[in-house]
Amino acid sequence: MGNTEFTIEMGKRIQKQRKAMGLTQEQVAEKMNLSVQSLSCIELGKKAIRPENLCNLCNILNVSADYILMGKKSEAQLKGISQKLSAMSDDDLIIIEKLINRLTDNDT
Repeated sequence: MGNTEFTIEMGKRIQKQRKAMGLTQEQVAEKMNLSVQSLSCIELGKKAIRPENLCNLCNILNVSADYILMGKKSEAQLKGISQKLSAMSDDDLIIIEKLINRLTDNDT
């Protein structure tokens, strides 16, 4: 993956998480001490994020740097899902497994 593709994918993850949290670019930019234009450029992949801004952004968006940089889910995210799954009935687990298989194109 080229540098431009990398920053574009990273920007998409930032934007997706920001929107999932119901935050505007203005709100996040203000918390980060950045201009809205700078945050927009980061989300569009036109500009790389500085390491100190990445740490701050991760705290604001409640995600790990691994997620922002590489798209890897954190242990806390996966643990939360695991706890919810363990409380489900066997029938519900079968449905969830089929859904996961379909979403990951591994349906057997």
